[in-house]
Amino acid sequence: MNPLRSASVLALLFTCSRLHGVEAPAPFPMPSPLSAPSGVNSAAYPFPRLDWVERVNSNNTNAARVADKIQLVFDGDSITDWWKKPSTGTKESGLQIWNERYDKFGAFDFGIAGDKTQNLLWRLSQGQMNGIHPKLILLMIGTNNLAGNTNEEIAEGIKAIIAEYCCLCPDTVILLQGIFPRNTESANPLRARIKEINKIIAGYADGKKVFFLDFGEKFLQPDGTLSAEIMPDFLHPNGNGYRIWADAIQPFIDKYLPPSK
Repeated sequence: MNPLRSASVLALLFTCSRLHGVEAPAPFPMPSPLSAPSGVNSAAYPFPRLDWVERVNSNNTNAARVADKIQLVFDGDSITDWWKKPSTGTKESGLQIWNERYDKFGAFDFGIAGDKTQNLLWRLSQGQMNGIHPKLILLMIGTNNLAGNTNEEIAEGIKAIIAEYCCLCPDTVILLQGIFPRNTESANPLRARIKEINKIIAGYADGKKVFFLDFGEKFLQPDGTLSAEIMPDFLHPNGNGYRIWADAIQPFIDKYLPPSK
């Protein structure tokens, strides 16, 4: 079979099987050699990072233990993963904000540093959401694909993730967040690429089950530069950045997870 057609059939089975009551293969068939078939968009082809399979299994095991308490799920790469990174010294970290705002919802962070769209797709194929029925999923992924995929490929990968989450969690609302700006200067070519990707993925929102929120400009200075006081490495937020993030998504969380009276 033509590799492109074969991969398309597998992707269709993967993202749509549950809509028809048919389970996709588990684990998802591994390509050989260990890469997407020639001519196939790697950003939309479910694929594991073999060095982190243990972390995936650990996350799945830990989530299964508290599945009935999880109302809120965060998913993505290191930017999401480091919500729960401990603070250093006296500076606030994302963990402090997480404990203040999200612990009460049994929030679970599935984000893993370094993940690309294809890695998150593979995680979903490995039972990540088994028995978990959150009210709200906050998703942000794609920045790690910038080095190896086109804007259109990255957007397609994100679309595949949304489709799979919709299959796995049919009663859950998904908040797709725009990819954050990165690098110091506004003229950096990656800034323009991120804007273009966010423009594409904004179209995936249906206003019912999937919503889109792009608040990247909140991290920027008036001249468009990114401050080290918000993202010290110009990619990952520090406590200040996580506070901006938390404030931006709070109205949405309040809508779907209102505080207990």
